Amino acid sequence: MNRRSVSMIDVAVLAGVSVGTVSNVVNSPQRVSEATRDRVQVAIDKLGWVPSETARQLRAGRSHAVGLIVFDISNPFFTDVALGVEDALYRQGLSVYISNSDQRIEREEMLIRHFEQNRVRGVIMAPITNVNEHALQLRRRGIPVVMVDRSRDEDFCSVGVDDVEGGRLAAEHLLAMGHRRLAFVGGPMTLAQVHDRMTGARLAMDNHPDASLLTLTTPTLAVTPGTACATQIALMPDGTRPTAVFAANDLLAIGLLQGFVAAGLRVPDDIALIGYDDIEFAAAAAVPLSSVSQPRRALGERAAAMLVDEIAVAEEGGPHRHEIVRLAPVLVPRASTMVKS
Repeated sequence: MNRRSVSMIDVAVLAGVSVGTVSNVVNSPQRVSEATRDRVQVAIDKLGWVPSETARQLRAGRSHAVGLIVFDISNPFFTDVALGVEDALYRQGLSVYISNSDQRIEREEMLIRHFEQNRVRGVIMAPITNVNEHALQLRRRGIPVVMVDRSRDEDFCSVGVDDVEGGRLAAEHLLAMGHRRLAFVGGPMTLAQVHDRMTGARLAMDNHPDASLLTLTTPTLAVTPGTACATQIALMPDGTRPTAVFAANDLLAIGLLQGFVAAGLRVPDDIALIGYDDIEFAAAAAVPLSSVSQPRRALGERAAAMLVDEIAVAEEGGPHRHEIVRLAPVLVPRASTMVKS
């Protein structure tokens, strides 16, 4: 028999039981005697029948899967967040669908609709900008939503790092190293994380009236825009060129480092450089990058745990109070900002 044509009916006929009994063996084995379960399993193995998970979900009205939406899966930061989400969900017997919005609002909305149609158990998302109507629609349909890499959405449970404090730490570090002409490189500014990191840098500057902060906006948080900004900075006259740069993430910082080296600028002797996220590549760069560290896997694990709790409360019909968790960033100084004495 062609394996693709095998159905539950075929299994029932071979095992000498009803279709309902086969369904119980697959979905509620405790309702079937051991002897009957064994007979049905023999038929399943002989025919090579694979139960349809989609059909099972439609009957049950819910899935064993959770959706995860991040806005840049190519960024190792989100890879680590996803690993944390997976670790926590697998311990609960749940699986995860990982999706990338690619920093495009219309794609983020499409992914949310897709998860709704597939009746996922819940959704974890790192939103591009403010929470949109589609995310609110998920919750109205009984699908819990938790925000990750975000810590100020009062309408949802959320977990993130205090990026304002992280930006302040980065700028204060550069100022403490004696720099007074600083630049902030990052974008787009519609990303809350970028905006908050820049805000923190500006707060640090308030305590140093003799210092200046140049802002260079990038279209994305990637290596190539960082390289382009390095070329732009390198072309500035010596007397006006920033002596230190704070990049909104490590990918930008790696691009900046490449661009400065290509332009003949020495890091940190001619220009200091600090990034954000402290991804593994930061410490492994040709000049190890100073960075502001975020507990990446811990963010994912905490978001997943919060979602599991909210799912349980929703299914029990109890009240739920949204929790907003804000973790502390940590400065990690390395060679890219530390001039040898």
